[in-house]
Amino acid sequence: MRLLLAEDDQDLVATLKKDLQSAGYAVDVADNGVDAEYLGNEMIYDVAVLDLGLPQRNGIEGLNNWRATDNHLPVIVLTARNASHERVDGFKA
Repeated sequence: MRLLLAEDDQDLVATLKKDLQSAGYAVDVADNGVDAEYLGNEMIYDVAVLDLGLPQRNGIEGLNNWRATDNHLPVIVLTARNASHERVDGFKA
């Protein structure tokens, strides 16, 4: 399986990428929302792990842009945000 990991925390990326690769995933990493959106549109992934707090373009905006262009890439939202409206926004996209 091929996975897009969109996360800007390099320590978290190192840990997650290592663990995901050990589990058999091919992992591509984007450290900002512009690159994540581009990769999600140009490459074929089985799933994306998407941080909401990405620089340059936040994860929700990128996810909304994917959905607006009929890109139905499955997404797991990764966030440290705790406001309920922020967590629910990911389900609306």
